[in-house]
Amino acid sequence: MRIARLSSKVASVGALIASVVGCGGAVAKQQPASSDVASARTRMVDDQLIARDIKDPRVLDAMRRVPRHEFVPEAMRSNAYMDSPLPIGHDQTISQPYIVAFMTEALQLEPSHRVLEIGTGSGYQAAILGELAKEVYTIEIVAPLADRARATLKQLGYTNIHVRTGNGYLGWPEQAPFDRVMVTAAPEAIPQPLIDQLKVGGLMAIPVGVGDQELRVLRRTNSGMETLRTLPVRFVPMTGKPKP
Repeated sequence: MRIARLSSKVASVGALIASVVGCGGAVAKQQPASSDVASARTRMVDDQLIARDIKDPRVLDAMRRVPRHEFVPEAMRSNAYMDSPLPIGHDQTISQPYIVAFMTEALQLEPSHRVLEIGTGSGYQAAILGELAKEVYTIEIVAPLADRARATLKQLGYTNIHVRTGNGYLGWPEQAPFDRVMVTAAPEAIPQPLIDQLKVGGLMAIPVGVGDQELRVLRRTNSGMETLRTLPVRFVPMTGKPKP
């Protein structure tokens, strides 16, 4: 995933995204966690998410379950549950836990949903989505990151998350349509293939813009895309835009 840390202004308005109810998706097969790691994960949820108005109980439970430290380089694992993004190599990061929870809650996921994610990165966001949705199709343009995420997700036992090495601008047309789309890097404008591959009535969370950016939560309608929320954010640019 390629996301910069959310500004304090955005954190203060996180409650604007509606929370939802529902029940479980796929559950990771975790290695036994040390008491320190388990405590750190609990503190992360309590201090960074609940305290900032993340309310969806399914999202909170997923954030408690998924071992974030498994998705960061070994040298960074002692910092895995800090309130910040962390480098994962190739000039990319694993996102701040709050960002992951915020965008996940915004999509109002249900157990029957099929989700397209653009920007696999470490695979952590895909794992959270995989806990909540039926199937996750995630695309990463940086091949070594895609390979590493694929291996980590397999090690943790996820069978409902499918990783493709490729260009996220094109989406995954042979698996469309999707109930939800999440994008974790900022294009100048929403790529039309991602709109086309979203079901009518489906939700999309995507940062848009160069310089000044906003996170848009949108719903596809019969006539186009309806903007539900906009929030100021800072993401890295989305790469791989096809040339005219």
